[in-house]
Amino acid sequence: MVETLAQLFLNTVKSYRKDDLMLYKKEGQYTPISTEEFEKKVISLALGLNQLGLKKGDKLAILSENSPDWVMTDFAAICQGALTVPIYTSLTAQQVEYILQDSDTSIVVVSCQDQREKIEAIRSSLKGVKHFITFEPASHPGFINLESLLETGRQRAAERPGLFTELVAAIQPEDEASLIYTSGTTGEPKGVILTHRNFISNIKTCVSLFDISYRDTVLSFLPLSHVLERMVMFAYIYAGATVGFAESVETVAQNLLEVKPNIMVSVPRVFEKIYASVMDTILAGSALTRKIFFWAYKVGKSYAQKELNQQKIPSLLKLKRKIAHQLVFSKIIEKTGGQVRFFISGGAPLAKDIAEFFYALGLVIYEGYGLTETAPVLAVNRPGALRFGTVGKPIPEVEIRINSDGEILARGPNVMKGYYKKQAETHEAFEGGWFHTGDIGYLDQDGFLVITDRKKDLIVTSGGKNVAPQPIENLLMSCPYIDTAVVIGDQRRFVTALVVPNFEKLEELARDRGLPFTDRKTLVRNEEIVKFIQAEIDQATAGLASYERIKKVGLLDRELEIEKGEITPTLKVRRAEVENRYRELIDSLYREEPSVSSPDSSDKSI
Repeated sequence: MVETLAQLFLNTVKSYRKDDLMLYKKEGQYTPISTEEFEKKVISLALGLNQLGLKKGDKLAILSENSPDWVMTDFAAICQGALTVPIYTSLTAQQVEYILQDSDTSIVVVSCQDQREKIEAIRSSLKGVKHFITFEPASHPGFINLESLLETGRQRAAERPGLFTELVAAIQPEDEASLIYTSGTTGEPKGVILTHRNFISNIKTCVSLFDISYRDTVLSFLPLSHVLERMVMFAYIYAGATVGFAESVETVAQNLLEVKPNIMVSVPRVFEKIYASVMDTILAGSALTRKIFFWAYKVGKSYAQKELNQQKIPSLLKLKRKIAHQLVFSKIIEKTGGQVRFFISGGAPLAKDIAEFFYALGLVIYEGYGLTETAPVLAVNRPGALRFGTVGKPIPEVEIRINSDGEILARGPNVMKGYYKKQAETHEAFEGGWFHTGDIGYLDQDGFLVITDRKKDLIVTSGGKNVAPQPIENLLMSCPYIDTAVVIGDQRRFVTALVVPNFEKLEELARDRGLPFTDRKTLVRNEEIVKFIQAEIDQATAGLASYERIKKVGLLDRELEIEKGEITPTLKVRRAEVENRYRELIDSLYREEPSVSSPDSSDKSI
């Protein structure tokens, strides 16, 4: 019986012996790793770490891009009762230092020169770290390379053949398995303590709901430092699926064609980019191409609506759907590798229109919801229970309740043990015996959960109107000329927005209209450009209440940056930081001046 992640590992290497448990890119080709090799490396790494002094309850941090080595090191630490502390590679050295210090990490593992240099920059302050390890094949002063650690482990196994089995047997379901830091959208990051039981409950449920099996091939590209990708990685291994690793986010399109996955977990941004790419291609085509596509899409949408409503589908519609697939849909599906059973979307809201678009084409996206604190899934759409515009029904064993103020409360075996060294915050999060998610939402008449916004993000205008910014921001970001939008208006007379344009499209528009610009700063200050963006926004938000509409817009001349603390590694906006950095621009939007603004070049905060 699998009750711990260590038992999960033992069960997989016993039950799913295959030549291609993992696939990774080597010298331009995908190379397999067998179950046997996976097993041997995890055991050797575990015993090598044990020889270095890693013991039950200790912390091992991984600062690395996705790779088989990441997963094997994770299991190696977990299988002896240590806690893995995953760290985003996009974090700065100072941000990494905070996590290593706060977590009391004793061993740090890095992937490459860039990450090693971050550690070298802060090494003198990491008094509690005893060992530094690198995945790099070459030796570097002060770092143990992976091959050396594996050799140490092999020697340890020869000396004590039963040690690994002893270490695994000592782990209990309630033992701590990982310490994962929140992205810190509203303050400093907090270390979330997740137990083996937390993970295992989510893993078993998700494998069952989506019928993931050893027959499946999956593509992994979200950072394993993200709790969603980490949990589904465990789920893939538990089910014996073959895991292909994307080389990077930029190569996902090519890797889809190479790996031909049946399943992929993603964030909405990837689906939005695929959608934009498809529409750009269609709109740039001939009149006949456009006519055929929109006919096919209309047919696909009609077919999908009847299918979802469990209505009888007329024979003529079935025939039209078959023709639409042959003429249009099959070509789009081929760009995903042609074998996708379904996608899963999480981490941020997925626009309803995007989900419906993909479904009409024959590509299903199941949107879910959860938090780092819930390991992570609380609710998810799934086969037989799909409703666009919702995040699905609560998963088995998880209870969802809506508080009097609209906050979503949760209870279940996947909910965290607490925040590391933060007793007051833990007590506050579990007030009344339920975990307080900080999200606002409701359960519809059929039990599907709808998220409306973050509790702390709700805007209250000076006129007393409550405005949820996230749905508005999603509408704005559906515009092809808008990349990122931040809605402003708390304690203000009306709602405004800061917008990061899609600079590539905007520059093309400016050239087509003969509008002069020398760089992005002059581009976003062009009055015609700002009026154009305002018109796009007006069109996108026409269906909103008057107090929710964007009265004025400020265009930014650069993307929001993780390094400047404006967005988190999961690309969530840190509103307080953005509002503070662009205070002068925001204030200008509320002066009795023209209704369009852009950053002034003299603004030192930009």
